[in-house]
Amino acid sequence: MPEPTARTAHPSTAPRSARPTLSRQIRDGLLRSIVTGELGEGERLIETKIAAEYGTSQAPVREALRQLEGLGLIESRPRQGSRVLPFAEQTIREAYIMRAALEETATRLAMLAGALPFDLLEAAVEDMYACARAADMTGIGLASARFHRHVVQAGGNGLLTRAWEALQIEARTAIALMVTGPELEGVADEHRDLLDVMRTGDVESACRHARDHQWAYADTPHDAYGTPRPQKT
Repeated sequence: MPEPTARTAHPSTAPRSARPTLSRQIRDGLLRSIVTGELGEGERLIETKIAAEYGTSQAPVREALRQLEGLGLIESRPRQGSRVLPFAEQTIREAYIMRAALEETATRLAMLAGALPFDLLEAAVEDMYACARAADMTGIGLASARFHRHVVQAGGNGLLTRAWEALQIEARTAIALMVTGPELEGVADEHRDLLDVMRTGDVESACRHARDHQWAYADTPHDAYGTPRPQKT
């Protein structure tokens, strides 16, 4: 089947050269400290102290803390400030089950409409390989999120897109990469395989691949079809 024609990028798609916002830089720095254990359970996060460390006002710090609370990594209470919660990998992995369902549906919608932007997907994959060669884990996570955002937006379903964005994909991808420590070229290979299947025009194969791609990170006792996974030793 001939390859569907690429469509123009969604108007809200950020350019590849876009710099991270200050709030995201702060969020990612705190996220890394929590995941690695540098910030332990119960430790207070003081806005003025964090703002001074980053040389900024408290506004981007508050936004970063709000995002971390949305991820379930901290809790904020009136007049008590924010404290670090126990880091539970399962809360992050559960998001991949939701992503599997959302991205399978988005893939189906986009392929049936012939709307997948193959040029943008190809560019994201090439960025992943470049990041892998440079051992840039942050960069490969952002390129991965960009790849999947292109697919989700191409699905043309606003509610689905908003549900996907609500998962804070960039942050959860960064956490998953830090926790699992995968071989970075292998991450790029996974996306290359997914893109190759999409190019065939086989809707069912592409949907299954999109689902399996996310479910693999859920780390459940069985896969999406009930087949038991090998037990970890």
